[in-house]
Amino acid sequence: MRLFQVLDAQGRLCPGALAGAPPSGLAEVATGGQAGFATTLDLLTAVDQDGLDLAGWFDEQRRDGLTVSVDWAALERTGKAGGYTLAIPIVPPEVWGAGVTYRRSADFREEGLGIYDKIYEAPRPELFFKATASRSAGPHQPIGRRKDSAFTAAEPEVCVIVSRGGAILGYTLANDVSAWDIERDNPLYLPQSKVYDGCFSCGPTIVTPDEVADPYGIEVTMLVSRGTTEVFKGSASTSQLKRKLPDLVDWLRKSNDVPTGTILSTGTGIIQPLGSGLEPGDIVVISSPQLGTLSNPVAFV
Repeated sequence: MRLFQVLDAQGRLCPGALAGAPPSGLAEVATGGQAGFATTLDLLTAVDQDGLDLAGWFDEQRRDGLTVSVDWAALERTGKAGGYTLAIPIVPPEVWGAGVTYRRSADFREEGLGIYDKIYEAPRPELFFKATASRSAGPHQPIGRRKDSAFTAAEPEVCVIVSRGGAILGYTLANDVSAWDIERDNPLYLPQSKVYDGCFSCGPTIVTPDEVADPYGIEVTMLVSRGTTEVFKGSASTSQLKRKLPDLVDWLRKSNDVPTGTILSTGTGIIQPLGSGLEPGDIVVISSPQLGTLSNPVAFV
């Protein structure tokens, strides 16, 4: 199943589900969730703790007349359909990132210090706190370029939604926006490179594990446009990941009690070269046949 969230006319979050592969699948919004499960976080917590049958729950909402069909193609493409606005697919309690999980990421960051190659080869991965919900954007919401950065880059990534017990509850696309010039000046500046307003976006849906036949066969492409000009285009696959996803989750949970619904962004294999950094007004589109399309404009923060 593919879960999403929308804002209704009153600004309330409502969970939705997309049955079947987009764009032809039927998208339904559960309008009665305010009296029960009001968000995708509520639903995934119930899946993890109580074994909730997601398909059965949406069937029940439909039988009770508590769902509304929406045009998913329009919602994904424009962010609006039928009086609803597409929102971040889960309001994350925490967002964490994994770094240097692809060879290209290690090569680009290396400046003769040797630390990135050591991380790439080491048993312990690089993990860092990435964002809070207030610093995270959904589809079509602005992502941030720091005013004190001359080279901010998009980092297209596949994310896993993690339970408190370490289960992978779903997958989504993300943009781990990073001020790379700040990190390249000194690796100790990593928190300032990574954590700031608008530093993370994800969506458009959360795809449950039963619909992801091979998590190491997810194809990802990114296009950065400036008006009618293509600034950058690249692609990668999770087949290029150095580390296995459950291994990253296990390391994240060592001496670290993460709440259900935590997002772990698993690293990027698509590298924007120097000179092609993000500028206000750019549009970043990250897409995957398995996970959908995530589009965000860029703004100064």
